Amino acid sequence: MTAPHARRPRRRALLPAIAASAGLALTVGGLVAVPASAAPADPLSVDFSQTTGAFRGGATGTLYGLGDDGVPSQAVLDGAHITNTSQKPPQGAQHPSGDALQVEKSFFAGGGQDLYVYVQDMYPDWPYNGGKRPGDANGDGVWDYLPILKQAVEDVATKSQDPSKYVFIPFNEPDGGNWYPNWSTQKDQFLSDWTAAYDTIESVYAEHGLGHARVGGPGDSTWHADRSADFLAYAKQHSELPDVFIWHELGTNNLATFRGHHDEYTALLKQLDIAPIPVNITEYGMLRDMSVPGQLVQWISMFEDEKVDAQTAFWNYAGNLSDNSSRNNGANGGWWMFDWYGSLAGSQTAAVTPPHLNTVDSLQGLAAIDAANRKATVLFGGGSSDVALNLKGLDVSTFGKTVQVQVRADRLNGAEGASLQPPVILSTTARIQNGSVQVTVPNSDRYSAYQLEITPQATDPQLVSGALVNSTEAENATIANATVYDQDPSREWSFMASGGKDVGSFNRAGSSATWNVTVPTTGDYRLSVLAGANQAPGQHALFVDGAYDQLVKYSADLGWTYRGTTDVALHLTAGTHALSLRASKDGSTVLPGADITLDRFDLYDVNGGEQAVYPAVDADLAGGAALSWQQPAARGYAQLSGDASATFYATTADTGYYDLTVHSATSGGGATLALSVNGRAVQLPATTGPGTFDSTARVYLPQGVNELTVRATAGSAFIGGVSTLRGAAQKASDADPAAVFHSEAEALPLSGAARVQTDPANSNGSADAQGVVRDVGYIGNGAGNTLSIPRPAGFGAGDYQLVIAAANADKSAAINYNPQVISRFLDIGEAGGASVRAAFRHNYSWNSFWDKTVPLTLTTSDGTLTLGNATAYGPNIDTITLARFVTGTPATVKTQTGLGVAH
Repeated sequence: MTAPHARRPRRRALLPAIAASAGLALTVGGLVAVPASAAPADPLSVDFSQTTGAFRGGATGTLYGLGDDGVPSQAVLDGAHITNTSQKPPQGAQHPSGDALQVEKSFFAGGGQDLYVYVQDMYPDWPYNGGKRPGDANGDGVWDYLPILKQAVEDVATKSQDPSKYVFIPFNEPDGGNWYPNWSTQKDQFLSDWTAAYDTIESVYAEHGLGHARVGGPGDSTWHADRSADFLAYAKQHSELPDVFIWHELGTNNLATFRGHHDEYTALLKQLDIAPIPVNITEYGMLRDMSVPGQLVQWISMFEDEKVDAQTAFWNYAGNLSDNSSRNNGANGGWWMFDWYGSLAGSQTAAVTPPHLNTVDSLQGLAAIDAANRKATVLFGGGSSDVALNLKGLDVSTFGKTVQVQVRADRLNGAEGASLQPPVILSTTARIQNGSVQVTVPNSDRYSAYQLEITPQATDPQLVSGALVNSTEAENATIANATVYDQDPSREWSFMASGGKDVGSFNRAGSSATWNVTVPTTGDYRLSVLAGANQAPGQHALFVDGAYDQLVKYSADLGWTYRGTTDVALHLTAGTHALSLRASKDGSTVLPGADITLDRFDLYDVNGGEQAVYPAVDADLAGGAALSWQQPAARGYAQLSGDASATFYATTADTGYYDLTVHSATSGGGATLALSVNGRAVQLPATTGPGTFDSTARVYLPQGVNELTVRATAGSAFIGGVSTLRGAAQKASDADPAAVFHSEAEALPLSGAARVQTDPANSNGSADAQGVVRDVGYIGNGAGNTLSIPRPAGFGAGDYQLVIAAANADKSAAINYNPQVISRFLDIGEAGGASVRAAFRHNYSWNSFWDKTVPLTLTTSDGTLTLGNATAYGPNIDTITLARFVTGTPATVKTQTGLGVAH
């Protein structure tokens, strides 16, 4: 945390291209943006023969990245590979959510290793205690902070499932207005207080037989060589050295200065004859960095290079990985950067030489080599010119003389934007000559990051994505009665806009943005609008070739620049069309909530359905699983048997049925494959004999991130990957009354104080038969205030998905500069069966509805489902959907086709 910032309310065509080369120099096509990118500057050089140590993976930690149990979802948390987070102490008053004990279950389940506690967050105000060190108010001879500190540690020691994984931070930014800003006059007091705090923490763990309690400090808001030297010398003398050395690197300039600070730190340790102490930069980055792949990769590469852990700063609210995940279960561009980075676990990092080291807002990167799986990876971004990569040290005994080269692009897509799998913009082969390959990736977008992978030649290489047929920046459209605003990246306290500009003041009857698209075939398309709604939902009218087509309904966002995506379906004939978003449907009446900030318009071809392929080379492998390159029909497949597993993180555009297909090969007698979808088993028929197979099940998935894990429970199999498909057949299953029950909430039985409410005209909820949007509110805050779902005939015992379209805008009083958002909860009980609890994160408005998917395993034939909360209010509810988890009969078919689906 740092001083509050002022929020100021205010109001390029992307075409896949590829040019293959079999020689040393490989110049490839990718995302071609407007304006045209500049020629490559100095290259980003990687030497894979020069390894720099084991991959650490701690640079995507978060401060208050977790809000409550289930916020974020487990799939989002697992896929982001978060190893460390800082949270508030149990019952801390600084924020209404983020309690360490409330989030530890999901954190530890997701691979979390170190859970830090900002103990001073027991105080409600910022700076703590008015910025003044507490005294001894009751005159008992005990410093008033120590009982507070002791209680926090006591709660963890006695209530945590694993107290050994905690690190206590007794002081947060003591130099920055929190009790000890003047080192010349307060040094002795701080050092004495460090001893008191350290001894208190250790005594609690000793009392409970827990051994040594880990302590982090000093926790300064910036690097101070003088304070650090004095602190380390004192702590060594008193045998109170911290287990983790902590300070913050928040400002943009720290992209240039951190390495120097870390060098000074390591020099201090040597000077004082202190053994190495690991570092955690528990707050880094500004608002402009969060959710922006091209910014995050600069920070992450720097911290990984120095092998330190680091946590993204907390500027808004708890529970969304510091603005690096979206909505209830979604991935934004920042999440994909986290996923790419964390997926390097088990590899060795390699030497990277950027064009300009320690330079703010410049091309940077990190590289890793997984020799066992024969895969080399480079993550890079942050520059505004074409990226020339000089890749050296590629051993032909590992990769072969000809390698597979693949590049994916991860774009800025807003904090609440739904980012699907980053598209492949290059897929080709190249010859290694003298251990080297050169690749040029066209780029003019400083906000994008890229993932380059080199492997031996694969059986099923990924194809270049052709789904995105048009991408237009809003400021490049024809604008009427609205204003183009610059979103200058030098403004650290602002969220960035795609292309550096957006269109606002869209609040008059004549406000419009019009642009042309050219589509290759007659058929179905998905228009995704990146836009910001200021804490209320809104509407625009979409016109096609001058004729009204449909309303676009936007859900609420935190503000005009805290953007999200809204998708609509279009049917277009082949050729060129004029699309227009307008603030009025009739040209005279402004639509309710039309003052929306527009950033970018993306048009996707979905004629073959929404489909994606997640290859084994991108899977998280565990339990002895490894990529195989020997079998001609399964090169680049993951070999599974016994406990070995391959986990894929698949992202979906909609909530509904998808066909999940596991592509496998066996060289001998068949195999039984087990598919786990977000922790729930899906039975697949066994494969028989040698060959390649597709095993498919139709599964109801939540929108956003889905964790898919494949094992071979009998026999051995090579897994090429998993594909997802949602087309006409899958959408038809959504409407199958034997598989799905759907109802407006107001049509279901209510009890007690729960009541039907009519929503404002700008609601993004569903309309009833009368065309009016209604919801049910006042559920909970008493055991009798409930909504019930009578079980439809035929919906007996089994696995289901319960989808609740809900709104929650609950907040506590503004006691500091963060939005004090509150999660709401519903207990969902089955008459005669069990009960589960679902968390609903804050979503900015009481009439902005997001889908929340809750897995249910029902055990009775017809027990009614009841939604309530005996102790607190639940969210407002618009619609209810109960869907069978799996519909139809899963099938396994023998096939000679591979995974290379063009999409």
